[in-house]
Amino acid sequence: MNRLALALILLVPYTLPAQEKAPIAATSQSKTARVAQPDTSQGSENSSLAESTPDTKPVSNLDANAAQQPNAKPTQSTAPSEPAPKIPGSMVGYIDNPIVQSLIRIRFDDAFDDQFPDRSEFFYAKCSCYRLLNTVPPLQLAFDPKAPGPGTAIPTAINFQQLFVNVEYAPVRRFSLFSEVPIRWLQPQGFFGTPPGNLPPGATTFGNQSGLSDVMAGFKFAAIASEGTYFTFQFKSYFPSGDASKGLGTNHYSIEPSLLLYHRLSSRFTIEGQVGDWHPIGGSAGVPVTNSEGFAGDVFFYGIGPSYRLYSRNRLGIAPVLELFGWHVLSGFQTNPNAGPPLAANEVSGLNIVNLKVGLRIGFGFHNSIYAGFGQALTHDDWYKHIVRLEYRYTF
Repeated sequence: MNRLALALILLVPYTLPAQEKAPIAATSQSKTARVAQPDTSQGSENSSLAESTPDTKPVSNLDANAAQQPNAKPTQSTAPSEPAPKIPGSMVGYIDNPIVQSLIRIRFDDAFDDQFPDRSEFFYAKCSCYRLLNTVPPLQLAFDPKAPGPGTAIPTAINFQQLFVNVEYAPVRRFSLFSEVPIRWLQPQGFFGTPPGNLPPGATTFGNQSGLSDVMAGFKFAAIASEGTYFTFQFKSYFPSGDASKGLGTNHYSIEPSLLLYHRLSSRFTIEGQVGDWHPIGGSAGVPVTNSEGFAGDVFFYGIGPSYRLYSRNRLGIAPVLELFGWHVLSGFQTNPNAGPPLAANEVSGLNIVNLKVGLRIGFGFHNSIYAGFGQALTHDDWYKHIVRLEYRYTF
């Protein structure tokens, strides 16, 4: 018995160190395993965000082991540089955005000298002046008691402003839904036959107008969606929510299918384009009202817009943009007091309008951009002589 006790006493000094070393080794292995194990709890989007954060840097097993060695020199790891910021979305200001993404956009237009605002009922409805033509013998063929547009006098030109609030939501990468609410202000610049004593019998002028215009909704689908290229089908629907008697809407539904392209040719140079057709559903009667062709008509449109990223640094991007945008009016009428009897309107089939737009897009941060641009009519026929556009866009 004494020999057994003596043997146990002699073994105690050897068993205690072994028991102390085992937990330390286990703890070291556990820490190393935790460092080496990648964190899969975050999605790819958060991973890219981490890559763009200057304070985030990977920890290796070597760094973890070195931290346990008091005499080891700390390893020097260089934090990855923050990537150059990108201007979110497309660069253009008049061509529609080909990129499918979630965003909020606020846009303001100021346009001058629209001489034919009821042309093809593209901007507003057929002039109410046709309601009076039953009392004017040379123009009785053009009489239309249902003409819904503003006033009964013909404006020589109008200036207008429009504020658009657009929201787009993309639940998946290739598909999005969007809606746009417009507010319109317009100012007639004069009327044919003024002063009032020279107006046709019963004709009345109208003053400045403002209010809700035609609400729009639609969707996008990207057949090609890559980092450098988007080829997108877009479909818009317009609803007659604007008061046509005030010049705030067209008084009919319309649809607008189009194809959009975004292609980055290099790290700085991008080209974008659009082609489509605006098609009215319904609309006012033609001239005369027995004409099989209505007053509203199809408008084919197209545009191309190259841009160059001039500066991109410190979360600031600057890109000048040049856009050429055109419309080819396929059908419809426009009110023209110079057309003379027996009609007071012109057919506008085959009419071409081309505008040049020059602008600058500035991106700041990773979600914000603003656009400022000026448009000038290049052709004799036009929707307006000049237009100024300002835009703020937030992507999320």
